[in-house]
Amino acid sequence: MGNYKVEVLIENKPKLRDPEGETIHKELLLKGGYNMVKEVRTGKMIRIVLEAENGLEAENLVRKLCDELRIYNPLVSSLRIKLVEAS
Repeated sequence: MGNYKVEVLIENKPKLRDPEGETIHKELLLKGGYNMVKEVRTGKMIRIVLEAENGLEAENLVRKLCDELRIYNPLVSSLRIKLVEAS
């Protein structure tokens, strides 16, 4: 058994509006000098450290946790899980 650090990124699905990202984008354009920014999307990142047999098990446990606790809404959000560190 080892400790694994896993990051979870939750974002609105690409076809759905992201009002927070749109607001940030508008502010960048209003401030001037940031016309090169074409789109801003926001999300939520959760970092979880847990004990597991291996990295794959750690990722699967985190996915199960996110699904069972309804940490995200699969109808409107995408979920990316990434193993960051093992110790």
